[in-house]
Amino acid sequence: MKNIKNELQNIICSDEPFGKASKLKKVQNFLRRNAKTSAGTQKKQFLKSEETVTLIDFAQGEDLFYQFEISEDDYITAGAEQRVFRYDDFSVIKTNDSIFYSSWLDYFNNLLIHNYFFPATAYDFLGFKIIQHNLYAVVKQDFIIATEPTNLRLVNDFLDYNGFTNTRNNDYINRQIGLIFEDLHDENVLSKNGILFFIDTVFYLLDSFYE
Repeated sequence: MKNIKNELQNIICSDEPFGKASKLKKVQNFLRRNAKTSAGTQKKQFLKSEETVTLIDFAQGEDLFYQFEISEDDYITAGAEQRVFRYDDFSVIKTNDSIFYSSWLDYFNNLLIHNYFFPATAYDFLGFKIIQHNLYAVVKQDFIIATEPTNLRLVNDFLDYNGFTNTRNNDYINRQIGLIFEDLHDENVLSKNGILFFIDTVFYLLDSFYE
C-alpha cells in the first residue's frame, strides 16, 4: 500500500508526465502551481471562478481548446456532472464542468488517479470547450457495454480487498493512502463478462495523502 501511495504522490505532485497523459498532466501542473501561488498570497479563499479565468487564459495560450463540434445527434446520456456523446464505434466523449469538485485542480487530480487505478477505462483529455458560457473539460474514454447488472456487493468486496472501507451507501475511504472514493453506484461501475469496469470515478485527496 505504501508503494501505491508513493507512486500516486509522484504522479500528483511531480511535474513529470504520466503515461499517455502529457496534455492532462500539463494542465494539472499549471493548476497545481497556480494553487500554490494563490496560497502564497495568503488570500482567505481561492474562488473557483478565479481559477477558471486563469485556466481559460492558460488553455488559450497553450492551444488546449477542443476545436471539433460536439453534435447533439451523438448525445447518449447525462449525469449530474457530465454529458456523454458517441465518438466512434469504440469510444465516447464526455463534457464535464467539474461541478463535483471545489476546484479544477481536484477534478484533474481525479482524472490522474483514475488512470492510475483503472487503465482499461483511462480518460484521454482532449481539451476544453466553452458551452453556453461555461467551461467544460472534454475527455474520451473507451465505450463499455455491460453484459449483466452490476452486483454492488462484488464492488464492495473488490474495494475492501484493495484497502477501501465503505463509509456510507456507495462511498469509500482508504486511510492508508489518503483517498476518498465516492458515487460508486451501478451506473458508474459496469460489469462485462464478470469483470468490473469503473467508468465514472470521483476521487478526493485527504490532507494525509501528502504526508
